[in-house]
Order: sequence, then C-alpha cells, then structure tokens
Amino acid sequence: QVQLVESGGGLVQPGGSLRLSCAASGFTFSSYGMSWYRQAPGKERELVAGISTVGDSTNYLDSVKGRFTISRDNAKNTVYLQMNSLNPEDTAAYYCNARRTVFGQQYQYWGQGTQVTVSS
Repeated sequence: QVQLVESGGGLVQPGGSLRLSCAASGFTFSSYGMSWYRQAPGKERELVAGISTVGDSTNYLDSVKGRFTISRDNAKNTVYLQMNSLNPEDTAAYYCNARRTVFGQQYQYWGQGTQVTVSS
C-alpha cells in the first residue's frame, strides 16, 4: 500500500523556520521525483519545490528561492522541506508528491497534507 505521510507543520511566527518531512512507503522511492506543493484557502495548488531521483537537481517557486530547501534521503525513503524566513504568505496546506513516468505512463501519489500557519 502506497503511503506518503507528511509531518512537521504547525504554527510559527513570521521570520521563523519549520522543517517538513514526508515519509514514503509502498513504492520504490528512489525511482520517483519528489515535490512539495502547497494550497492556500481559495487558491490553486502550486508547486513549491521539486527534487530529482538522486537529488542532483532541484527547482523552486520564485517566491521561496533562497528561503526553502528541498532534500531527500533515499536510504530513509524521506523527502524534506526546510523552510526559513517564513512569512504569512507561506500559510497553506503543504502536500508531498511522488511522480514517475515510465513509457509514457505516469504514476503519481499524494500525501494527506500538513498545515503550515505563519502568524504573530
């Protein structure tokens, strides 16, 4: 059974930091590109950061560049999102995503989300 379980969300003051974790099971983690998405109330889900299968390539939403860092540990089947200098605009539910395309067939899994609230 495929599972992506996020943790690490919570309430933080502006300027603070959080580290999100996503523990994967039920599939070959090291074969999947991993990403973090977020969705704020009334807004569409957006890609925050992505990382390649071996971690040698990353990409970020412009508004989080220099503040957020995505990383993965294939030995632990876990992907992380280190979030620094948080501001209220970062408030959203954050979702972990796993994606792989094999011979044109896309395989994609989502976590249940973890809430991040930035407020004083």
